[in-house]
Amino acid sequence: MISRRLRFPGGRGAELAGILDLPEGREPVAFALFAHCFTCSKELKSVVAINRVLTEQGIGVLRFDFTGLGESGGDFSETGFTSTVDDLRAAASFLERSHAAPRLLMGHSLGGTTCLAAAGNIAGCRAVVVIGSPASPAGLRHLFTGKEDELAQNGSARVMVAGRPFRLGRSFLDDVTGVRLDDTIAALGVPLLILHAPDDQVVGFHHAERIFSLAPQPRSLVALDRADHLLLAEEDARYAAGIIAAWAVRYLSPGPGV
Repeated sequence: MISRRLRFPGGRGAELAGILDLPEGREPVAFALFAHCFTCSKELKSVVAINRVLTEQGIGVLRFDFTGLGESGGDFSETGFTSTVDDLRAAASFLERSHAAPRLLMGHSLGGTTCLAAAGNIAGCRAVVVIGSPASPAGLRHLFTGKEDELAQNGSARVMVAGRPFRLGRSFLDDVTGVRLDDTIAALGVPLLILHAPDDQVVGFHHAERIFSLAPQPRSLVALDRADHLLLAEEDARYAAGIIAAWAVRYLSPGPGV
């Protein structure tokens, strides 16, 4: 896998940092975008492992940090779910200008939810993959439990995510509360692959079942037995990647779209 670091403008003006993973010794047969999980980064071990398998199958993948995270610019406390959707669309536009439009959108956890929200507005998208993703961002409201006074006084609150502190603003809370994705998922016009661990302790398996029940055909749901939410074991990440590669191949050919 050949990895090239790059930067491009995000959806709200911040400069985003990305890595384009490419197959060695040949031109990519297609390009994909990978959206990382909430407060994660493009460097997450499982993301790299998945991209490595996909590049072995000839797929080029752009992974990037959302605004205010990792190596990207901007203030994370001023972001929200809709800003991540804007960043994903900006990444797709950049990839289309520099190489080719992404035919495959992949997202982990909230990144997958972002892909569901954005797919209808990304020209050239032929398929979507979500891994351990919530059916709605509204569940993030629990981060503000007990923070009402701080939020009212400062307009933002210090919250803990996976044991790490982050500052989030009232706009974030209003954003995730106001987003409704049921109709968007029901109107998804491309094939959907849902991967989810039955014992996921972060995002329950019922979210996968909800997405599956809403999405039109063609849709597929695969249980990642014995995996954790982050797919930290390399064998779990490679297993997921193998499923993605085998499933996506028919949608990434140069022929007419689905």
